[in-house]
Formats: sequence, C-alpha cells, structure tokens
Amino acid sequence: MNVWSPQQQDLDEILTTIYESTSSTNQSVQRAITHKLNNFTHASDYIAYLAYILSALTQQEDRIRTIAGYLLKNNARLVLRGSPEVVAFVKAAILHAFRDPSDMIRNAAAQDIVAFLGILEPKNWPECLLLLVNQLDDQDQVHQEAAFNVLEKACEDYPRKLDVEINGSFPLNFMVPKFIMLTEHPNAKIRSHAVACLSYFVPINANALYAHIDTFIACLFKRASDEEPQVRRHVCQALVLLLASRPDKLLPELTNVAEYMLFSTKDKNEVVALEACEFWLTFAEDPELAQYLHPLLPRVAPVLLDCMVYSDDDLLWLEGDEEDDAAVPDKESDIKPRHYGGKSHGFEREGDTLVASDAPKKVGAYGEEQFDGDDDEFEDEMDDDDFADEMSTEWNLRKCAAAALDVLAVRFSSDLLNVMLEPLKNKLWNTDWLQRESAILALGAIAEGCIEAVEPHLPMLIPYLIQSLNDPKPLVRSITCWTLGRYASWCTAGTTEDHKAQFFIPTMEGLLRMVLDNNKRVQEAGCSAFATLEEDAGAGLAPYLEPVLRNLVFAFDKYQHKNMLILYDAVGTLADAVGPALQNPMYVEILMPPLNRKWSKLKDDDEDLIPLLEVRITLPGICHYRHGFCFPSVLGPVFERCVNIARTSIVQYQTWQQNPELDEPDKTFLVVALDLLSGLTQGLGMALKPFIESNQPAFFQLLVLCLKHPQAPVRQSAYALVGDLAMACFPLLRQHMPQVMQELILQLDPEPKVEFISACNNAAWSVGEVALRYGRDEPEFSQWVEPLISRLVPLLLHPKAPRSLHENAAVSIGRIGLMHPRMVAPVLPDFAQAWCQALYEIRDNEEKDSAFRGLCTLVQVNPMGIAKSLMWFCNAIVRWNQPSEELNSMFQALLTGFKTHDPQGWAAQMQTFPPVIQERLAQRYGV
Repeated sequence: MNVWSPQQQDLDEILTTIYESTSSTNQSVQRAITHKLNNFTHASDYIAYLAYILSALTQQEDRIRTIAGYLLKNNARLVLRGSPEVVAFVKAAILHAFRDPSDMIRNAAAQDIVAFLGILEPKNWPECLLLLVNQLDDQDQVHQEAAFNVLEKACEDYPRKLDVEINGSFPLNFMVPKFIMLTEHPNAKIRSHAVACLSYFVPINANALYAHIDTFIACLFKRASDEEPQVRRHVCQALVLLLASRPDKLLPELTNVAEYMLFSTKDKNEVVALEACEFWLTFAEDPELAQYLHPLLPRVAPVLLDCMVYSDDDLLWLEGDEEDDAAVPDKESDIKPRHYGGKSHGFEREGDTLVASDAPKKVGAYGEEQFDGDDDEFEDEMDDDDFADEMSTEWNLRKCAAAALDVLAVRFSSDLLNVMLEPLKNKLWNTDWLQRESAILALGAIAEGCIEAVEPHLPMLIPYLIQSLNDPKPLVRSITCWTLGRYASWCTAGTTEDHKAQFFIPTMEGLLRMVLDNNKRVQEAGCSAFATLEEDAGAGLAPYLEPVLRNLVFAFDKYQHKNMLILYDAVGTLADAVGPALQNPMYVEILMPPLNRKWSKLKDDDEDLIPLLEVRITLPGICHYRHGFCFPSVLGPVFERCVNIARTSIVQYQTWQQNPELDEPDKTFLVVALDLLSGLTQGLGMALKPFIESNQPAFFQLLVLCLKHPQAPVRQSAYALVGDLAMACFPLLRQHMPQVMQELILQLDPEPKVEFISACNNAAWSVGEVALRYGRDEPEFSQWVEPLISRLVPLLLHPKAPRSLHENAAVSIGRIGLMHPRMVAPVLPDFAQAWCQALYEIRDNEEKDSAFRGLCTLVQVNPMGIAKSLMWFCNAIVRWNQPSEELNSMFQALLTGFKTHDPQGWAAQMQTFPPVIQERLAQRYGV
C-alpha cells in the first residue's frame, strides 16, 4: 500500500484558513471561512491533512493543531469515502497524537478516536481498541486515565458496536473482567471509569457482562460506600440500568438496594442524589414492579418531597429571578429557538375496534406518521414542559423528584396521597417559603394521577393556591401558577354558579394578575397557566372576554421579548378556545390595535414576525365573512404582506441556488406566510377575491412555485393552501388548475421520501377537495382521473405508508369515484379491502361521508368489485355512528340488494363475519 503524504500548497491553504478562523469575529468573514472549510470536504484526503496537522506539525501552536483535531472529529464521516491510504494514515496519525506530550493535543485526539471508532466500528479498527485496553495497564496514570476516558465515552455512545466478534474473539470477553478488576483500583477516577463502562453494557444485555453478573453486582455493593462521589454516582446509575433492563437480577437483594437508594437519594452530593432519584422514577414506570414498590411508598414519598426543595445552588442560579425585572430587556440566550412545522391534514379516529387495528406508527417532526424503518433513523419528539420549564436550570434533583412523584401518582393514586398528606400539610403551612414552594410543586406533580383522591381537598387547596399568588417571593408565585394550571380542568368543570364564583373566576382573575406581574418568571408561568385555563374553559370564557382581552392587551406593552412569544401563544389559544364568541367587533377593536402595532414595527425578515404570523393564522376566524364580520382594513394588509413575504422568500431561495456561497434562506417565513394565507382563505372565502385580483397574476404564480419548492415544509403548506382554496373560493382557483394539477399529480409519489410524507399527505387530501368542486362527470377534471387514481391507489396499498396517507388517499379515491364513477369502478377490486381498512376507524364527518358515498356509487356501478372485500365493507358500514340520511339509504339499498340477489350466498357469507358485525347489520339494516 502506498503511504499518503501531504501536498505543501494544499497544506498551506488549510493552515491559513484555520489561522484566519481564529483572527476575526466579523460574521461575514466567519461565514466565508466556514464556506471555505466546507469546500475542503470535497477533497478526498481532507481528513488526512487535518490528521497530519494534529499529529505531525509539532512546530505549530497547540491551539492550531487542536482546531485541526476538532475539525477532524466533525468531519469523521468522510473516512467512509476515503482511499485505503488516507484511512490508514488517519488511523495511525490519531493514535500517534493520542500519546502527544500536550494535554490539548491528547484531548483532541481522544475525541477523534471516539468519533472514528464509532464510524469505522471496532471490527475495522481493532488495533485502536487493543491499544486502549492495553493502555489501562500503563504505569503512567495520565495515559491510563486518558485511555479510560475514551473507552467510557465509546461504551456510552455505541456499546453494541463493542459487543462484536473481531478476528475470532469477542473483545468484551477480556474487557469486562479487566473492568471488574479495575473497580478495585486505588485511583478513584479509574474506579469510576470502570463502573461506568460496565454499566453501559447492561441495557444491551451483553453476554460478556451477564456471564459475570453476580460478580458485577457484588462489585457494585462493594463500591456503594466509596468515598468518591463519582464512583457512587456510577454505582447508582448501574443499579438504575439493572432495574430497567434486568430487574430479576436485583429482586433477591431489593430490600438492600432500596435502602441504599433511599440513603443515596439524600446524599449531600446532588449528582449522586440525582442518579439515585432516577431509580424511583424507573421503578415507578414499570407496572410489573408495582407490587414491590407499593410497600416502600411511606418512605419514598417523603424523601422525594424533600428533594423538591430548592438547593443553595439552585437559588444561586435563580438569584436574578427574585427581582421585579419586567422592564429589564431579555438576553438573546434567554430565548429558546422555536420550530414551526407546516399545516397537515389528518383525521380523528374512534377509540374502540371491531377488527384488529394497525400497529402504532412512528410520528415525525411535523406530526406525520412515518414509514417503518430502523429506530436509529428517527428521534422521539419529547414534550418536556411538565417539570422542565418551571425553572431555568437543566434536569436536576428537584425536577427528577417531581417527575418521579408524577409517575407514582399515576401508578398508586390515593395510596400515594394517603402517605403524603401529613408531610404535604406540614410544608404547605410552613413559615419557610422554600418548604411551601416545594409543597406547591408537589401538588402540581400529583395532579394528574391523584386527581380523584385530591378532589375532596380541592375546595380548600384551590383558595390556598389563589392566596399564594400574593406571596412576596416570585418563585412561589410562579410555581403556584404552574400548579393552578395543572388543576385548571377541575376549576373550569363545575357548572354551578357557586363553583364558578368560588373557584373558576378567582383562578382566572388570579392568573390574569400574574400575567401582568412585575417579575418575568411569574409573567411566563402566569401566561402559560392561563393558556391552559383557556383550553379547559373553552367557550366558558366567552362571558369574560372583555376583561381577559384588556389584560392580555396590556401585557403587549409590558412584556420583553421572551414572554411576548408566550403571550402570542396565549392569544392564539384564546381564539381557538372561544371561537365565534370573538367575532364581536368590540373585541376585535380591543385585540387588533396592539397586534397591528407589533405587525407594523417588524420587518419581513425579523424572526419575531413568525410567532406574530402564527397568531394571525388563528385570528381570521374572528373575521369570518359568512357571519358578516369582515374587516378589509385589517385583512388587506395582512394578505398583502404574506404575498410579499412569499415572493421575497422565493427570490432569496432562487438566488441562493445560483450562489450557494450565500447563507441558505430560512424557509420558516414562507411556511408561516402560506399557513396564514390558508387561514385567511378559510375565513374569507370568495371575499378574498379583491385581494387575490390585486395581486394577479402573482398570487397563483407564487403558489405554483411553492408547490414545486425543493423544501418539504414549503410544499406541505402550499398543498394545504390548494385544498383550502378549493373549499373556500374554487372559482378563483379553477382557471389555474392545469398548472396546479400538474404539480399535484407529481407530488402523489407512491413511495415518498420521509421528509415529503406530509406534503404528499396534503396533496392527496386537496385532490379530493378539488374533485368535489368540479362536480359530477365534469369533462375538464376527467382528463386527470386516470393519472390521479394510478397514483392514489398505490399510495393506499403501500404496506409501509403511514396511516394518515392511507386515509387521505382513500378519501380522495372515494370523492373522485363519487364524481366520476364509471372511470374508477373498473379498478374497485384492486383497492376495496384496503380502502375499507383505511377508513373504518375514522370518526364520522363530512369528508368521510362524501368518500363513502363515492364508494357506494362505485359498488352500484361494479357490484362484483366488492365481492372479495364484503366483510371489510360491512365492518366499515357498521362502524358508522350516525351516517347521513343519503348515505344510510345507500347502505340499506346495497345490503338489501346483496341479500335479495343471492339469499343463500349472503347467509353463508354472514356466517364468516365476526358476531358483532352480524348483530349490527341485523339491528340497523335488517339483513
């Protein structure tokens, strides 16, 4: 094999760029440097140059060599397309740098080893793994610790890749015993690494570990009282992982383990206490372990309650939150990034099933269900606002204890409350505000699981909480808001005037006061809790709209940047909650001026415009032309601005495509503008005509460009807009349908890429809306029937397509069949069963009704087309709760016709149906 060597000119260019990256803070210069570095990645040996700088250029500053090492880590995947010479050089260079005299260089090389070992996998770099394991016996503790640092990170990041056969042997077979032996090492760092490495093989059920499981557990007990907190932390971590993966291994010693974890949960070192607290969260989450956890409740619950008191470190972190800081501008670091996913069309499903339903599908970032695949391809979207957002620190002991209490409440309900009542009372009426605050958090934590047990106490607790909104400590007021939000459904559920007067109105008024608090944390908690109250109260808020709106409007002038975003959400939630009640012109006059002021101040490329656009997506419903509430002075400028944003965004994208050195434009502005246009379309219908005509031909030209936009979320929202235009103002859309339909047909890809599933979903739905508006046997639409059906049917039949795509494809097939039955009926046998399976669980609605009328029409034209799918057809029929009169008549006629045509055959067929289908057919249709 040839040995790779650098070319001096290329080496100098890379070095110069690295130096430039450290010498300027100018953003445009940094962008140019980043672009230059990205261009280097096109060279097949770029990573070799970085490895050479890291390992060989000892005359360079450590800082420059270290940057090369970090760039090498970030571009590690390039090794997969490197030549054998490049790969061999990079491997050797990294291992050489790992023994460099400089700490900085060794640390950079360590990170490179973790990255490259994970990508290449140990089986393709066995010499690296062997070096690391052998270095554990190094007499130099610096080298020993360095090797263990890398091994721990590798064991944590990719334990399965280490549990493989390499050259006829399993490395773990000698690594695990070595790790167990090193848990006795005199150096605490080595002991800590050893326990940690072993623990990471627990969840993957590594045979090499479980062959020594008794020794491993004995080792954990021996290290349980280790003087070093990091060792105890990893002991707790290992016990948590064992409980989650192999509880059977802990059950014989569960009494001792529980005692140790109770003791460790109270450890003065919060890192140890947090790991121990995770044990109770894991314990509570496993229903099969409930019988073992239940006897421990009287001891566990009070400990968790104590863990929820703010620590000194927490208070130090939150020191600024104790001030009246409403007038203090936010720092940019305070603002969390917001992610906007476009509009997606879906259906609600019935809960019960007569025939076995499909397995649950994966849900993607935009709410779409995804194709099945390797779990590693998808990341779960987790909603972490229950316990995470009520204080600004990261996951900690307080939050973990609250989360554990929440799960315990769901698992044990009244039994948990019984053991908590006394300690809760003591804390709620304690003179120490920290104790009171933690008890209020606990009340919120148990709200979901213990609601029935807590309910008798709520007539006393809700007034207590409302009174706590007056506490001088902002942290008490903020957590009280959160807890009141957790009980908002109870406060809003009472129908008597007495309940409203005692609980609902005081809670509403109290939270509105907190919305206008002088502390930003309290404002945030109050606004979020009030949004929860809005959702639960729904139309019940209508009588109080004027004071609610005036409070929210006042907040527009008071809030800083971060809370303004939450306020926008609260306004949008209010509009969704009260619906038509907000159509009163007086309310519009209260609400719109502050929104318009914000709207007029923001430029089209200001990120704050996005949440404001989101609010306006909700608000067109208050200006619904069908009810006579149309405000052109408000909506005209909104429409105009959305079109301008769309036009600018598309021009920017086209410019970027021609000149990729520029920053890629943010698609979010375009997506939100399209969704707001959808909202305006739904609200105004044909009253939108003058606005569209004033933008002719730009509006529909822009729409077609969006339908073919390379970015999936833009297409998703554009196809949703097509469907909304079809429903609300089809005469305006119709003359542009040839261009639109051309793109619609292309988007109906039978096997769309994952990122385009939602766009395909919306396209499938909009096709059905368009078909209905054209009407029966319309010649213009007939030209598209065959190409549409030829794409919709494979979508419906695709075994791995998400359920939402099956449903939308089925509805549109039914609607096209309703309008052009003779063109669709011949292929009915191809899709009848899948069609019925796709829609039998959908709740009754108008879309489902028109789709089923289409299917019935197809069956009338081609009765034999349903023959092989008759049971599924009948199952879908009886799943209807209240079919329309026309649809019910069609069901009756078809079923009666089947029975009359062949009584014996019908009877024989009926015998094969599940009993519940037979019973419902007999009850409803007499067949």
